[in-house]
Amino acid sequence: MKKIYQMKKNEIIKTTKILNNYWIDLTNPNDSEIKSMSKRLEIEESDILKTLDKSELPHMETEEKYVLFIINIPYINNETKKKKYRTHPFGLFLLEKGILTVSLKDHAIKNAIKSYISKNIIMEHQKSFPIYLTGKSTEYFMKCLNEIQKDILKMEKTLIHSTSNNDLERMLELKKSLLYFTTSLQGNKTILEKIENMGNLTPEELDLLKDIQIEIRQAIEMTNIYREILENTMDTYNSIISNNLNDTMKFLTSITLVISIPTMISSFLGMNVFFGDFGTNPNSFILVILLAILVTIILIIILKKKNLL
Repeated sequence: MKKIYQMKKNEIIKTTKILNNYWIDLTNPNDSEIKSMSKRLEIEESDILKTLDKSELPHMETEEKYVLFIINIPYINNETKKKKYRTHPFGLFLLEKGILTVSLKDHAIKNAIKSYISKNIIMEHQKSFPIYLTGKSTEYFMKCLNEIQKDILKMEKTLIHSTSNNDLERMLELKKSLLYFTTSLQGNKTILEKIENMGNLTPEELDLLKDIQIEIRQAIEMTNIYREILENTMDTYNSIISNNLNDTMKFLTSITLVISIPTMISSFLGMNVFFGDFGTNPNSFILVILLAILVTIILIIILKKKNLL
């Protein structure tokens, strides 16, 4: 899908023509749109395809007619019943007369782009724009991390009483998400370092860059902390499952032993052998029942004292 905007002072206008100070937004473009934009803007087709590769890491490329920034942005996959946190690349091409953004999916970060453009003439703030964009991406990472924290707290509350595989699968999924986040944030951090090393930044741009670097470091630290919490939670979860299984097996073994006593007594006394007067006593059946109950009670008391029942 292709959208074309013209950037003017304090406003952004949707249009159908590519004019000066343009912003072209491509979302999951088809082959025809990719080839058309490549030819029209004189951009390598392979560079556009890079921004659509889910495994592409954040980086910056400087070409003769444009500069390409690829950052990673987070998104929540709600296509299945289980919520998944993932990242995908977001491409920003800075050209002589405008900008091109390319992404696999629509994202709220585009609203931030519109807000930035409405306050700045983008062509006059090309160096600060990728810094701003990386900062907005970090904000969305922080929002997702807060959601993940809530998910972890919910699982911790139900952990003791639950032995469901669904909880374990959910924890594994969150752990995978945090691994994606760590890789993406580290890549975004590298982008800012390259921009800083290029120099020629105004004091305001440098202050903005430093502030966003601090936010990224905080996001990385949060991600690492949540990963450690998840690992400890999973270890605890596995221990609880193991203990519950041991308790269940211990209980079943004790019950089997208790039940086997009456069965064993009745089997012995039910054999076709001579027991003297006991065998002819009319109360022998009651005596056998009382004997089985007595032995069973004694066994239960012993198992209770040994905490086996």
